[in-house]
Amino acid sequence: QVQLVESGGGLVQAGGSLRLSCAASGRTFSTYTMGWFRQAPGKEREFVAGISRGGSSTYYADSVKGRFIIRRDNAKNTVYLEMNSLKPEDTAVYACAASPSISYYDPSVFETWGQGTQVTVSS
Repeated sequence: QVQLVESGGGLVQAGGSLRLSCAASGRTFSTYTMGWFRQAPGKEREFVAGISRGGSSTYYADSVKGRFIIRRDNAKNTVYLEMNSLKPEDTAVYACAASPSISYYDPSVFETWGQGTQVTVSS
């Protein structure tokens, strides 16, 4: 089973950018669909972005479309979330997740989670 470790969170001003990374263990990373989720205090978890095994297909929530980019490097066993034009409402704990399913757009297929990294956007 794959293990996931996120990094790259922090404090940034509104309008700024951050890049999150999620490093996966194991030699089968390329067989997993990957995704990013976030959860703000008092709110439900939100599926932010998903990417197919090969990286050619992506999904974005409407709330981040045009601002966030998900990509992966299978040679490095890493998935990234590039976040631009950040807003205070993007403040949350961001976690990456993995799934053996091919449905990169379906949040219900994700089974394995990282511990999360805090992103705080100040106004």
